[in-house]
Amino acid sequence: MVMGVSGGIEAGELRLEGVRVFYRRMPGEGTPVVYCHGNPSHSGDWTAFMERGGPAIAIDMPGWGRSDRPDPARFDYSMYGLSAFLERCLEELGVGQRKLVVHDWGALALIGAQRRPKLVERLVVINSVPLLPGYRWHWVAQLWRRRPIGEILNATTTRASLALLLRQATGNRGPMPDEFVNAIWEHWGPGTSAALLALYRHADPDRLAQAGADLDRVECPALVLWGDRDIYLPTRFARSYADVLPGAELEVVAATGHWPWIDDVRVVDRVTRFLA
Repeated sequence: MVMGVSGGIEAGELRLEGVRVFYRRMPGEGTPVVYCHGNPSHSGDWTAFMERGGPAIAIDMPGWGRSDRPDPARFDYSMYGLSAFLERCLEELGVGQRKLVVHDWGALALIGAQRRPKLVERLVVINSVPLLPGYRWHWVAQLWRRRPIGEILNATTTRASLALLLRQATGNRGPMPDEFVNAIWEHWGPGTSAALLALYRHADPDRLAQAGADLDRVECPALVLWGDRDIYLPTRFARSYADVLPGAELEVVAATGHWPWIDDVRVVDRVTRFLA
């Protein structure tokens, strides 16, 4: 169901397995680009990319953004559960062949890509959680993974503390744009907290490596693009992704952080050119 249009991007929702899922869609001809967001953001991350032209789609995963936040007791927020749910959403939306862009926990879409690699025509991996050996969680994730510390941390989060934490994700450790902070804070709450805690607690380092065991099956042209000042995800994992993906080229973007397109808007052009 399409609910409205903003800047050419349609806002819609579907209901799958009793869960209401919000999505953004840019109409157009050809193979659609599927943009996959991470934590703690949502499909709004991708509006600047989608406005360059369609077809394209970006989904708010359950637990984040404008989608429902089902209780973890009845919904699988593990990497595999979210990946499988995403694939079912795309099937419901009629998406077969696709170009794929993943960022942060959007990497869970790579689980489905390994199972059906022929569906992926092009791939962009941007500062993504490593589905690779050797990763150890950053300090914030380590707190989230510990009970009850994760619950306490999230319950006491304010907009000010969120903005302070997000400064670590920029290239110069300066403030994130207010609109970016507000877009996250608008949808922050107990449901998102429960979802992210369930996800991180499932994702032990050995499970991350196992989840990417067949990445070499994804043979399409790929761009691994990485902000070089990401304190959460070091650039050595950019090189590891580029090494394991057979068709990959690596580009490290100087003086940028975890969301490199926020620090350097030229990243949007680079990605959309690669996908064209």
